[in-house]
Amino acid sequence: MAIATKIIQQTGKPNQSGQQEEARVLKGTHIVCEALIREGVTLMYGYPGGAIMPFYDALTSYPTLHHVLVRHEQAASHAADGYARVTGKVGVCVATSGPGATNLVTGLATAFMDSTPVVAITGQVAREFIGRDAFQETDVIGVTQPITKHSFQVRTTDEIAAVIHEAFRVARSGRPGPVLVDIPKDIQNGTAEYRPSDHITSDEYLQSISENYPDPSSVLLEQAASLIAQAKRPLIMAGHGVILSNAYAELKAFAEKTSIPVITTLLGLSAFPDTHPLQLGMPGMHGPAHVNRAISVSDLIVAVGMRFDDRVTGKVAGFAPHARFIHIDIDAAEINKVKIAAVPIVSDAKVALSALAAASAPADHNDWLSEIRSWQASNEEKKDAVERFEGQPDPIGILDAIRKATDGNAVVVSDVGQHQMWTARHYTWTRPNSHITSGGLGTMGFGLPAAMGVKMALPDDPVWVVAGDGGIQMNIQELATLQQEGIALKIAIMNNGYLGMVRQWQQFFHSRNYSETPISGPDYVKLADAYGVTGMRVTKRDEVESAVKRAMETPGTVIIDFVIEQEANVYPMVAPGKAISDMIEETAKENK
Repeated sequence: MAIATKIIQQTGKPNQSGQQEEARVLKGTHIVCEALIREGVTLMYGYPGGAIMPFYDALTSYPTLHHVLVRHEQAASHAADGYARVTGKVGVCVATSGPGATNLVTGLATAFMDSTPVVAITGQVAREFIGRDAFQETDVIGVTQPITKHSFQVRTTDEIAAVIHEAFRVARSGRPGPVLVDIPKDIQNGTAEYRPSDHITSDEYLQSISENYPDPSSVLLEQAASLIAQAKRPLIMAGHGVILSNAYAELKAFAEKTSIPVITTLLGLSAFPDTHPLQLGMPGMHGPAHVNRAISVSDLIVAVGMRFDDRVTGKVAGFAPHARFIHIDIDAAEINKVKIAAVPIVSDAKVALSALAAASAPADHNDWLSEIRSWQASNEEKKDAVERFEGQPDPIGILDAIRKATDGNAVVVSDVGQHQMWTARHYTWTRPNSHITSGGLGTMGFGLPAAMGVKMALPDDPVWVVAGDGGIQMNIQELATLQQEGIALKIAIMNNGYLGMVRQWQQFFHSRNYSETPISGPDYVKLADAYGVTGMRVTKRDEVESAVKRAMETPGTVIIDFVIEQEANVYPMVAPGKAISDMIEETAKENK
């Protein structure tokens, strides 16, 4: 089928070369492809079906649009998410109506909670059947409105291009997030005149409004600088917004000028190098004791691009009870939502940090930092005195081996559970934006497909998946996609035979009543072989480093099944409803 069914002469807007463009009459699906190409899309993830079939028919006419056939639509949305997180571009996923569209929902909710720009394109039954309970009809607009920045349903073929470009604009601008475009089948099959210059792309829009946000007002900067100058125990808490705005240099410059210690949230990890002398670590439910203690006695917190999630704050009234807050966030809705800001700055993190550094005077907080380091040293001594299980692979040792084998250059994509917290806490983050995980939604099954998107975005970089034996099984079918696409991931499974984090809560809060948390799994070595990838099993601690090294030397995807201690726990831990200073810490009794 020809791409253009008819070429007509029509006076329109000049193109970039100043020439008048010819309007072409195209099928709706070809207009979708044309608009995607204008938005710079080269890669998408999806799964065909009846209501989206016209789009897949058109796709073969556009070889620059590389489509990856996933084995489940949820994997498509997670892969698009992973791709977007490491590129800063919009990730694209595609599904049919009904179950295809609803299978995207978990991935869209994940992207929404973590502010990832994703555009999902779904097919819909023809307009005449909408509302009649047609085969595979679902009100996907109603389903996705709470978990997207916007959900569009295209009403006519004429508006397809405008809606696609608007979807990309919404996904990228301000606080990023997912957008859904639902296109009825008859509209896909319809025809309309198409002239590219009639429709503004998201790039053109953002350039036209100068997406560089203005500096915060001088009044707010003076107020913030005054609070910083008066503070004796200040802290910087850096969140995901630092990464989204590429504000690494600005954060470093501000911290060094004011000598304020830096805490990075779960999604802020890798925004500030762990090897920097001002870096303290991660706060909250599983944050180290010295970090949570510092928050509890701080008199000023400069919060940048973070939302004061409950896993960070614990009991809100007990979170930084002596501190005043300078809160920088691009989303005004986050200001004063959890903690009242003495100085609220609604701005892009990069712009705000640069302006705040310029407005602030140099300071010396070495005494404060030394006090925190003394707490840290004391906690390390206690931890070193604990007798641990010997012989089996140790989660921290696994992470150390990955870092050593990759010289710290890997992008690490973790799933959700105990392994996620071990990874967050004990991997040494020095490469910017190298920590990818599901933070806000806590989506098990995220790791493997998200890493697929990461690796396709960064084909020359080492990408490791760290997963539990529960989460890995949720989207393990994507091993077939990896093999088909020739994608080389390295996968470390921390296999304890439990849904580990739930089991840990059952241990502490439900008298070890391990209801429905023991979980079996396949023989991962045999499973890897069945999918045409390499599998290994490691049961001894002294084999960990050599196995990781061997995985790095082995071409293609490699799965390592690390059989760890079944009742290993993540420490410290803050019980729900408690202040973050009230921590459950590791004891010798727990580990004998």
